[in-house]
Amino acid sequence: MWKEYSAGYLKNNKASGISIMAAALISTLLLSLLCSLFYNIWQDEIQGIVLKEGGWQGRITGELNETDLIVIQSFANVERAVRNEKLSGENTVTVDITFKNPKTIYHDMPMIVKKLGLTEDAGGYHELLLSRYLIHDPEDENPPLLMTFYLAILLIVALSLVLIIHNSFAVSMNARLHQFGIFSSVGAAPGQILACLMQEAAALCGFPVLLGSILGVGACYGVICGADRLAWKLAGAHEVRFGYHPAVFTVTIFLSAFTVLLSAWIPAGRLSRLTPLEAIRSTGEQQLKLKKRSFFLPWLFGIEGELAGTALKAQKKALRTSTLSLTLSFLGFMIMLCFFTLSEISTNHTYFEKYQDVWDVMAAVKDEKLEEFDLIQELHSLRGAKDSVVYQKASGTCLIPETKISGQLRALGGLEAVAGTYAGAEDGFYRVEAAIVILDDESFAAYCGQIGAEPQADGAVIYNRIWDSVNSNFRYRRYIPFLQGTLEHISFSKTGKEEETAEIPVAAYAQEAPLLREEYDDYALVQFIPLSLWKKVSGQIGVAEPDLYIRILAEDSTSLDELRALEETLAKLLTLGHRADVENRIEEKLANDEMILGYKVILGGFCCLLAVIGIANIFSNTLGFLRQRRREVARYLSVGMTPAQLKKMFGIEALVIAGRPLLITLPITAAAVSFMIRASYLNPMEFWAQAPAVPAAVFSLLVLAFVALAYYLGGRKVLGCSLADALRDDTMV
Repeated sequence: MWKEYSAGYLKNNKASGISIMAAALISTLLLSLLCSLFYNIWQDEIQGIVLKEGGWQGRITGELNETDLIVIQSFANVERAVRNEKLSGENTVTVDITFKNPKTIYHDMPMIVKKLGLTEDAGGYHELLLSRYLIHDPEDENPPLLMTFYLAILLIVALSLVLIIHNSFAVSMNARLHQFGIFSSVGAAPGQILACLMQEAAALCGFPVLLGSILGVGACYGVICGADRLAWKLAGAHEVRFGYHPAVFTVTIFLSAFTVLLSAWIPAGRLSRLTPLEAIRSTGEQQLKLKKRSFFLPWLFGIEGELAGTALKAQKKALRTSTLSLTLSFLGFMIMLCFFTLSEISTNHTYFEKYQDVWDVMAAVKDEKLEEFDLIQELHSLRGAKDSVVYQKASGTCLIPETKISGQLRALGGLEAVAGTYAGAEDGFYRVEAAIVILDDESFAAYCGQIGAEPQADGAVIYNRIWDSVNSNFRYRRYIPFLQGTLEHISFSKTGKEEETAEIPVAAYAQEAPLLREEYDDYALVQFIPLSLWKKVSGQIGVAEPDLYIRILAEDSTSLDELRALEETLAKLLTLGHRADVENRIEEKLANDEMILGYKVILGGFCCLLAVIGIANIFSNTLGFLRQRRREVARYLSVGMTPAQLKKMFGIEALVIAGRPLLITLPITAAAVSFMIRASYLNPMEFWAQAPAVPAAVFSLLVLAFVALAYYLGGRKVLGCSLADALRDDTMV
């Protein structure tokens, strides 16, 4: 009997069935797309980190031998331990470690370091890669929470999506209270009513859920292909590959099916618990609570505003999903626009404007030692180049006598107060991080001429400055001298099983750096040394990075064609025997703009997705309440209201539904932008001059237009019905 009834009901009420099927299809499609995109973004992020920094999880540096390597490998949780040839020197060895269970890395690494007899700072962690697996240092009070934030956003959006299905079932089943009251009065058991409604839910949503999951995967594939085409010409970009895991499909199907069953179960259970008299007396009409009147809308729009406010209060629960989704979409879209505007202003200040006169063409030569590089002379005579510098970076630790710290630095409280991470002096010496820049001999001689010093092939130039973080912020840094007086030599400390020192002479002090596209550590003692000196002390004072760099200033730096020609000339020179990434300043700016545009498109699409969720719920609610609104409208017409007044009432409702989330968003966005401006120490007027008012206004108007369209379609059907039919007693329908 119940099967025949369900089949007949679905056949005679196609509009209601189509509404539920459409909600299930759209929700599952968007949920599948969202989960697939999240999985691919996560995989691509990990791939990018591995390609750029390697797939190691832990790293140990010290005086290690083959026996120590065997000791590391003998730990039960160590999957692989290999010597890093790029970072290993003559006296120190770096070992990259991967673990079978990386979740215990912060427990296992100190044990390994202790077993080898090394100091605590000999061990390091690939924190960026580990954070992508939600693995954080338990002692870190402020761990990176990017992935946690993404997961939280994913759950919020997934909840919004499943609420669309729940709302569709609630609307449909509430409209059938009267029918099931009649069935209950003639002997239908609550369990039978519940089973009937669950069968209908399964019949309506089985195919849409499966189809939506498949279409979501296809949509994700299209998005990934589009992102790959957009990113292929960006410098340093890697191929974006579509990936999919069965677990993603399982989660999507399970979550959608569970939502369908739960969405049907809740209103069905409520229906089955009603007494026959309660169900028969119910018309399914929304209850207007006149005691909770709106004061603002009547003052603004008159009687139509009061009726619209009362109707909105009656639909408050049904519209929660719409309000939440639209609020999140407005908030996300506006904060995204403001964030990228501030980011572009900051990037221009700290990168493009700061370095526009420092470089025109740059090349990073992979896995190349400067002392073995054989193209230095060719680069200094490169056609189209006004000036060329070949350099490599290294790092180490040096010992500075406490008495040589400048008086200005001492007045601020010393290194402890300014840097915050340095310990006090030990045995009269500070242990200071040293940033070493190795210049080819010709470029070093030119730098000495730039600062007015006598060129020396066996001495270092100290960049004598440190950031006064006490009296200035990072946006407008103020620097003070690091050292006072003169040092005849710098003592470098080597950390291993035994501490040793190595010394290099000091040729000069400088308050300006050579023209390089480099951002130097604010608290490190930066030193520039010639290649001839590095050949003598290599491996004794620090460890060089694996890549070397070439900086070129062009004769004509204003033409993109000229820079491209110079870039191609440099690339051809480096083709034989070298692997290099070459870029030019103007194209780098264009690529950065394209990358920002890509981020805006992706995040803007995400915000549009939230808006679609809210609008879909509004369409579902507006078209689903036709029966209830028909009787409400008929009563208003019967007491003398005109169709024009009813249209005005519907327009006010649409305006409130779209405008309320916007009004909630504006003060939150203003507070967030104010916080970001203060945190970035930017001039507020500089932001307001570039504030993204136009795209924000267009987005808001589009949302308002779609909400108005939903009410237009619903209102047209409601106003098109017969007054007599709407007021007729429908207790036997």
